[in-house]
Amino acid sequence: MIKRIVKLTFRQDAISGFQTIFDQSCEKIRAFDGCQHLELWQDVDAPEVFFTYSYWDSEAALNAYRHSALFQATWANTKKLFAAKPQAWSVQLKRQLP
Repeated sequence: MIKRIVKLTFRQDAISGFQTIFDQSCEKIRAFDGCQHLELWQDVDAPEVFFTYSYWDSEAALNAYRHSALFQATWANTKKLFAAKPQAWSVQLKRQLP
């Protein structure tokens, strides 16, 4: 299982636009084969900073999503709103989560 956190920093004028994109795509991403969990956190001290937190069955499942039409369309709309380059961390878990 892959645990992934992505830090996204948006322009102040783009925060609501990102929230709309996430709201429109989150259920589709959650339904993507291999996605076990997806949530969004907003930094309480920096409202322009968000973190996506997800679990994937495997690196192959995560890569399949990252190469999908769903990701490409979502990413194309999201990256226009960035104020800084996204940062991502992935960890492969040795055991399944409860």
